[in-house]
Amino acid sequence: MSDVSQVTTHVLDAAEGMPAREVPVSLTVQRDSAWITVADAVTDDDGRVTTLGPARLEPGTYRIVFDTGRYFAAKGRPAFYPDITITFALTDSEQHYHVPVLLSPFAYSTYRGS
Repeated sequence: MSDVSQVTTHVLDAAEGMPAREVPVSLTVQRDSAWITVADAVTDDDGRVTTLGPARLEPGTYRIVFDTGRYFAAKGRPAFYPDITITFALTDSEQHYHVPVLLSPFAYSTYRGS
């Protein structure tokens, strides 16, 4: 099993009351005016991604993009947000950054997890 990456996520489907499985997720970093892909993954059966990039990243501005449109389409459910993009500042290369998402077809929330 791979080491846990510095950035991880957990996606929960509030409408179903269970983990959101098979959500495509991308981690990108901002370099000048461009966004460079660091890693791509898909949530596991528990709605988690623990291997989203390396164990250590340089400080900078990052974003995680969740392909919620594909997730809801696979379930035959409409979705107002085709994707969720969360931009955050990674300021400490020694800290773990956990970015959970609670979603439904017409709303979502996030926070800095542990």
